[in-house]
Amino acid sequence: MAIEFTKYHGLGNDFILIDNRSSSLPVVTPEQAIKLCDRHFGIGADGVIFALPGENGTDYTMRIFNSDGSEPEMCGNGIRCLAGFLADLEGNSRNKDLYRIHTLAGVITPQLMADGQVRVDMGLPRLLALEIPTTLNAADTKVINQPLEVAGQTWDVTCVSMGNPHCITFVEDVAAIPLEIIGPQFEHHLVFPQRTNTEFIQVVSRDYLKMRVWERGAGITLACGTGACASLVAGVLTEKCDRIATVELPGGPLQIEWSEIDQRVYMTGPAERVFTGKL
Repeated sequence: MAIEFTKYHGLGNDFILIDNRSSSLPVVTPEQAIKLCDRHFGIGADGVIFALPGENGTDYTMRIFNSDGSEPEMCGNGIRCLAGFLADLEGNSRNKDLYRIHTLAGVITPQLMADGQVRVDMGLPRLLALEIPTTLNAADTKVINQPLEVAGQTWDVTCVSMGNPHCITFVEDVAAIPLEIIGPQFEHHLVFPQRTNTEFIQVVSRDYLKMRVWERGAGITLACGTGACASLVAGVLTEKCDRIATVELPGGPLQIEWSEIDQRVYMTGPAERVFTGKL
């Protein structure tokens, strides 16, 4: 059976989007996703995203397989790309401004903006160790500026879940971090029973952060939406940044807000269609 796909990227974090609305199960297996994501022998992507029928009153369901075949709870750049993909599928030229998407991290609401950007209500950050999850601290306490030994060095880390686990550490110069060496050691550290995404953050000013990321299941990527959200929350918790800031990733900037009114995190950024094809 031929499967049509569309390639999208959000600040260089790229995905293969598949119209899976006729079935509640992905039409591609995790093993097949690994091959599709291979940048030499496949299409090339950080993950494969499926647009499935909605559940519990939502418009659609999102599932994603990472480039290593694992399935994350959510993906911030991915859900922006999914919103653009859904608008294209519906043939409405992005006139529908709001989708309610069922994910493994709960219901996420992306909003298509007139300027082509996508604003996403990412929900409430989860801050207790049990919610991350991590054993770095007592289950019912927050993990803020806790020391963690990785690669023979002590890092002060703050942990946040945006429906998926994040470990954030603030550094003087993100460009100096050997991500390919340190990233896997964070991801697979024993204090993270479900592994973790890891963000290295350089505070340029209270409303401008630079970020590099090692994503769980994908490795080094050019952008991570949930990671940018988690990093701003960590910056607020450690009093390093304001509640509204630009987070500059290797692929470009995201606008992040942790609302003081409703305590929800909002992410705004692009979603660009690259090309379509058939498997």
